Amino acid sequence: MSAELVTIIDFIRYGASRFSAAGLTFGHSYDNALDEATQLVLHALHLPHDLSPVYGQARLVAEEKVRILSLFDRRIDERIPACYLTGEAWFAGLSFKSDPRALVPRSPIAELIEAGFEPWLGGRPVTRALDLCTGSGCIAIATAHYNPEWQVDAVDISEDALALAKENVARLETANVRLVHSDLFRGLVGEVYDLIVTNPPYVTHAETDALPKEYAHEPELGLRAGDDGLDLALEILRDAPAHLSEEGLLICEVGESERHLVALLPEVPFAWVEFKVGQMGIFAIERADILAHHAKIKALADARR
Repeated sequence: MSAELVTIIDFIRYGASRFSAAGLTFGHSYDNALDEATQLVLHALHLPHDLSPVYGQARLVAEEKVRILSLFDRRIDERIPACYLTGEAWFAGLSFKSDPRALVPRSPIAELIEAGFEPWLGGRPVTRALDLCTGSGCIAIATAHYNPEWQVDAVDISEDALALAKENVARLETANVRLVHSDLFRGLVGEVYDLIVTNPPYVTHAETDALPKEYAHEPELGLRAGDDGLDLALEILRDAPAHLSEEGLLICEVGESERHLVALLPEVPFAWVEFKVGQMGIFAIERADILAHHAKIKALADARR
């Protein structure tokens, strides 16, 4: 069979066909079989992810074919996300190391970072920013990369995730990032930020239990968040005002749990961000608006933990 596959394009097409036939799930940086097959082929050939299409007709040697087919087999048989197989994920235009110590970078917050968090910041000055539940460090590092004058703290409860984040800080040479081991805000007493960005776990118990096999390779700690997916988000809302400057802004991702949050707090003026592909369960809220509804937020959060 491999003798019939000759060029880079042959292998990309073949991989995409096999992935589609196998019913793989695409939710880890890439959202379709063709893109995953492309990245696995280019990785096996030690070629850049944005290789010009003019090289598509390049012919492969036998050793290269074996490497590619082996990656295809692992992707299908073990259901390992492509980014874990290549060890690399792209986020906000930057290359991050990716492995099972943290979720694969894929948040739409990347679009906000590249837009300078506008129009949500409204031009307000930022000196210090916080990425809560940083995982691989992608949000903190990308934020620091595009805003070198900001000091950015990257916080996570997982020491494994922070170890990966440390490697990514070195990889991208972001000197303005500080890594902090903390359970949400508990290790940040007295710390105040102009901007807090967070992509906490927000998958419900039922949804986590039903996730495709690809997600089993990621740390469950980064996914599961209670019956409605809001256990951590409510706690973050409760405690954020103590760590936001007077005109501070909180940006938080809750994904599909958006509907539960709106049902619990219909009176809170969450500003739901519209992305190029539509609304993605990410809200922005001013410190003053959190404080205006703090009693109810606190009561809901206190009942969780």
